[in-house]
Amino acid sequence: MKHLLDVEFRFEGLDSSENQIDFYDVSQALIGFQRSLAITTHLVLNNQIIVQAPSLKNARILATPPQPGSWEIVAMVVGSVGAFTFAAGQIPKNSALGHLIHSAYDYIISSLLGFHVDYDKSLGQQYEELKSRNAQGELKPLTQQRLESAAEKCEAAVKEMHRPIWKSRTADSAVLISRIDIHSNQVGERLDIETYDFIDAEKESDDIHDYVGSVSSYNLNTFKGRIFVEKEERPIAFLLLGNARDAWSTGKIAYSLAENVRRSLSAESKISFRAFEVRTRSGRLKRLNIFEIE
Repeated sequence: MKHLLDVEFRFEGLDSSENQIDFYDVSQALIGFQRSLAITTHLVLNNQIIVQAPSLKNARILATPPQPGSWEIVAMVVGSVGAFTFAAGQIPKNSALGHLIHSAYDYIISSLLGFHVDYDKSLGQQYEELKSRNAQGELKPLTQQRLESAAEKCEAAVKEMHRPIWKSRTADSAVLISRIDIHSNQVGERLDIETYDFIDAEKESDDIHDYVGSVSSYNLNTFKGRIFVEKEERPIAFLLLGNARDAWSTGKIAYSLAENVRRSLSAESKISFRAFEVRTRSGRLKRLNIFEIE
């Protein structure tokens, strides 16, 4: 097993600044942290989306003791990377995989908290660099659609990571930091009461709004997915309401997704639709409940 990266989860402010925090709340937050990191790691190493964290394969996530000061814990991700080889003199395989896990986790955390991440400039570019270095083995590029599906599985976990902030209020913020070799980088955005508000609170609009976008992921069993909305310039979660679940409408959704995969936000992938807006208390658009595909 090779050491791929460390991910530090640190709470700051209020009681946590004195190395104290509500026991139950932080235990639930740590379960969410481990679950979201395990789902991400499994996706990078195996190109599969798991539902339960114990299903993680080819890797283990180990905990190290909390440090004095702000309340923090470090997860050490170790993996079986024997299947992945690189040309002599190029990036060490454990470091390359660590950067991929960091970028995937950054994408998932950011998207769940409502911040846009450019896939092509993050993971897409890294996979191209690995390909140019003659990377061989079973490592397959992750599509944006797979990442967004994984994000959906991590939503409840990331919400629980906020628990000491909103429930017992023994911390006022939290931050995720990844460490690979001598490099440290923040993962996603800082967690605080506003990001909790985004992931938790929601209110549906009374009026129907018109939108144009390209479908980037869709689950035919739940009628949920994500769509890149032009005027928002980011992917937005959506739910098809009863009127939009007929064969013609779902066919348009599937066609948009297929064209998006093939041509990346081409004109053919765009659809026009009408939807109720679901916003957080702060006014950030969280989801679109699609009433009609035009």
